[in-house]
Amino acid sequence: MITYWQQINGNFHKTKKEDLDESKPIWVDARAITRDETNILQSEYNIEQDHILDILDPDELSRIEEGEGYILTIVRVPVYDPTAETPYFAVPVGIIIKGKVVITICWYDSEVLKDFGNNRIKGVRLNDFPSFIVQIMNRANLNFLRYLKEINRKSTSIQNEMKLEVENKEIMQILGLEKSLVYFTTSLKSNSLLLQKMKSTRLIKFDEEDIDFVEGVSIDNRQAIEMADTYSNIMFGVMDAYNSIISNNLNIVMKKLSVINLVMMAPTLVTSFYGMNVKLPFDTLPGFFPVMTVTLFCFISVFIAYFALSLDNNAIKARRLQKKMRKTKRKQNKEIKIETKKLKKQEKKLK
Repeated sequence: MITYWQQINGNFHKTKKEDLDESKPIWVDARAITRDETNILQSEYNIEQDHILDILDPDELSRIEEGEGYILTIVRVPVYDPTAETPYFAVPVGIIIKGKVVITICWYDSEVLKDFGNNRIKGVRLNDFPSFIVQIMNRANLNFLRYLKEINRKSTSIQNEMKLEVENKEIMQILGLEKSLVYFTTSLKSNSLLLQKMKSTRLIKFDEEDIDFVEGVSIDNRQAIEMADTYSNIMFGVMDAYNSIISNNLNIVMKKLSVINLVMMAPTLVTSFYGMNVKLPFDTLPGFFPVMTVTLFCFISVFIAYFALSLDNNAIKARRLQKKMRKTKRKQNKEIKIETKKLKKQEKKLK
């Protein structure tokens, strides 16, 4: 969808194409753009096809370069989509400056551009295109920081649920948040390189006020990068811990199954012997005797299995510690008695 905006008294107003004032700066906002709309922009504003394809590429990194009669800047902005497999990700926004027209192109309906159209950002000057680009990057940094805090809160709530019971759904949610942090980190670092290049490039001219603003945006960008790295390290550590817990629980289950399998081998062996077509001991006895024998073996096996499974290593260690403590107390008591006897003997001698 292509929307045309012009600024009146500091606020953006949606304007029809035929009602545009050519003497004032124009903002052409192309969001959730279709193939027909890209053809319209390409033919009307003479934009190179390669540049449009780069803007529509979800994995395109931030950069600034010069085209035929215009300047192209690509910025990575964050997006939240609760229906997607990875709810938080980043998309490229192409900003094209051509004369008195600034064109923003994005294949997704970005919240950053929505905030500009809804006049939620103060101090935006459409007649100062370099400042407008930095304003977009500043808003993108604020959204990055807000989404990072949301990711941290969601991961904490999922971890609390995983303490009670670990399910596949929760693990998949954690993996989706991990992917989101990776996408955010890559996009933030790409924007950081773009900010560094904007300070030294001659394609866009900044005044002193804009340079100070770029420095502030760079600080926010570095802060977002550090937050994303910190949350990524924490989440990777949490996942490693849960992987260890899951493998430990699996080992405990396999240990119990192995004990049951070994114990049940005895009655299985007896029943297999009596199922053979060969002469065996006690064949001449009444039929209830083999049945009673197998039943007795089964009861003994069940008892042994229950006893083996009920053994607790911690309890065994505690009992051993108690025995050691008792032995040490006994030794101490003996030593105390011996010393008291010696003291009494010395007292008698002194008397």
